[in-house]
Amino acid sequence: MFMHLKGITWNHTRGKLPVLATAQRYMEMHPGVTIDWQARSLKEFGDAPIDILAQDYDLIILDHPWMGFAAENKILLPLEHFLEPEFLADQKANSVGKSFQSYNYTHQYALAIDAACPIAFYSNEKLKADNASLPTTWSEVIDLAKRGKVYCGGNGTSILMQFYMLLATKTDEKLFVDGIIADKEIQKESLLEIQELFSYLPNCVFSKNPIGVYEVLASPKTEYYYCPCDFGYSNYSRVGYSSNLITSANVVKYNGKMLKTTLGGAGFAISNKCKNIELALDYLKYTASGEIQQSIYVENGGQPGHRSAWTNSRANELTNSFFNNTLETLDNAYLRPRYDGYLSFQETAGPLIRDWIMNEGNVDELIDNIHDLFIYSI
Repeated sequence: MFMHLKGITWNHTRGKLPVLATAQRYMEMHPGVTIDWQARSLKEFGDAPIDILAQDYDLIILDHPWMGFAAENKILLPLEHFLEPEFLADQKANSVGKSFQSYNYTHQYALAIDAACPIAFYSNEKLKADNASLPTTWSEVIDLAKRGKVYCGGNGTSILMQFYMLLATKTDEKLFVDGIIADKEIQKESLLEIQELFSYLPNCVFSKNPIGVYEVLASPKTEYYYCPCDFGYSNYSRVGYSSNLITSANVVKYNGKMLKTTLGGAGFAISNKCKNIELALDYLKYTASGEIQQSIYVENGGQPGHRSAWTNSRANELTNSFFNNTLETLDNAYLRPRYDGYLSFQETAGPLIRDWIMNEGNVDELIDNIHDLFIYSI
């Protein structure tokens, strides 16, 4: 009997190759099964409507802020109704930070097969050539930026994640509560700190996402070598992936506390339109299992969501200790909102802050406008 599954992931080595590899091996072990993975862009991964994807695909690799929308519109299978409690318990126990939790919104709508958040990363070769040491505090990051050695993403999403990072650190994650994002003075202070950082960076950063930042740091043609906070990609810490090996690190401290960056990653969900549910569930379990996450998945460019892979010696040998070097930052990461409507706020608030930095606008007006966007989104 022939059975077919069609999946959609995102178009980067980290998003595409590991699921192609798990599908290939699964098909070899299950003659008669075909699994076809297609890919969308990184931007579409964040904002392409999943209700439309669920009409065309059985398997969806998605971002956790979609969970509120998924719950409201009943788009995805509630996995706790189909998977064994023991398997889900293992997934929860081996979560990297709040990754497992991030896909639970009234139901467990996905499993974390990929874990990420903004981390620090740098070119050790350029660092040594500059006879410099890594910054350990936010003020030291600013000092390094003044010297023209810092580069980080300035697109809307990256800047918004920096805003969240400072707010979450200062408020101990008490954000988006009782109709306000955070105390207005804390917001103002944080925005001005982000503005100061970007005042020392070149204007070209405003078109860069995390992948673009990695490419700049890895290039031997630039003097930039340190990024204080942008989404981590273990691929650039692998020999041969880029012209300059990138080393990962935990983020610095702010007023004595490690910065709380914002959780990212990717979840594996199954559309409620899927016709071969048992097959889809079995393949999901295979891909998300600790055994596969620390072998086929990570060995083919993946950034696993199962904690056993992050502490696995082979995985760290492959990635210049990417996982060991950043696990503390992942465990400390802030889980952003996931309510139905949140993504409209994220898609508009980030570019608003970006434009304010670029055009040196009024910070109080910006805070009022961000608040209005938040109220509208809920």
